[in-house]
Amino acid sequence: MGDAHRIGVVGLGVISRAYLDTLAGRAAVRVTAVADLDTSRSAAAAAELPGVRALTVEELLSSPDVDTVLNLTTPAAHAAIALGAVGHGKNVYGEKPLAATLADAHTVIDAAAQAGAGVGCAPDTVLGTGVQTARAAVEAGSIGRPLFASAVMVTPGHERWHPQPDFYYTAGGGPLLDMGPYYLTALVHLLGPVRAVIGAAGRLRTERVIGSGPRAGERIPVEVDSHVSGVLEHVNGTLTTLTTSFDGVATTAAPIEVHGETGTLSVPDPNRFDGEVRLHPLGDTRWHTLPVSAGYEDGARGVGLLDFVAAGGQRANGELALHVLETMTALLRSSAEGRRIELTTSARVPAPVPLTPARSWRDRATPSPA
Repeated sequence: MGDAHRIGVVGLGVISRAYLDTLAGRAAVRVTAVADLDTSRSAAAAAELPGVRALTVEELLSSPDVDTVLNLTTPAAHAAIALGAVGHGKNVYGEKPLAATLADAHTVIDAAAQAGAGVGCAPDTVLGTGVQTARAAVEAGSIGRPLFASAVMVTPGHERWHPQPDFYYTAGGGPLLDMGPYYLTALVHLLGPVRAVIGAAGRLRTERVIGSGPRAGERIPVEVDSHVSGVLEHVNGTLTTLTTSFDGVATTAAPIEVHGETGTLSVPDPNRFDGEVRLHPLGDTRWHTLPVSAGYEDGARGVGLLDFVAAGGQRANGELALHVLETMTALLRSSAEGRRIELTTSARVPAPVPLTPARSWRDRATPSPA
């Protein structure tokens, strides 16, 4: 236990349970403290976790018993918590996006570099077998040279199921900043970084109705664009058309398709760790399901944090999260200004994840290294 990497969790909302379930019982890490602005939440969580202390946020950020802060707060608070963590010399691994604004994200990355602290960021779904098997197929030449891709996320809106959906429709929210990180992070894994974007966006409704929980029926304002689309120019010349929307009922479009000179690859939902990867070779008459060949099997939220601790932050890292955030904010700027925008950041394509059985990353002291 003394050698385990010590984790302090800030923010104990809906997603925290998935992380805590993944981290529980791992030899490589140990949750030592939890904190939330709602002290009843932190007290309840600590009561369920042996040896875990319920602290105030500031107490946790300064605690000598925490090596990495797991930041599960709402997007508007991501930068403040991250800066508090690195200001005390601690690593920080957070939910996406890295920060609510690009300026705040740059501040976090710069402060961490100055402090010698590591920065990691979700999504880690792209480290599962779905996206990683698709990436392995692209890199093996299964579709020849990639030419273009499409990425589509359409939903009626999270207020239908989330009991506290307000932040999805305020600064830092919207379909692109909320769901875009899954798609854009997957696209960087598949096709590399982005050099420029062209975007268009709209706010098609001014309010939403909460559909579940104690506030069901309450109307909340929409303060951000609820439909965003655009074109991404990748550094390698590939073009991706992107659609993210909280305004559609359903779609039959594949979450991601990559079209190459000799075939088309259908990539599963990057908001999931698994899923069917299908290949349609040129000249064939049907789709073929590819066997699972890469990624963390039976992945779950938090596997990226385990990877961050074990692999020194080489995959779910701050550089990639910053690039994804700039890509998204550039799309919104492009829509507002009516012009093509070149990006100022880039990112190295993270190391691929070799096929790693669930028993390996769940039961061993550390996940299998690449």
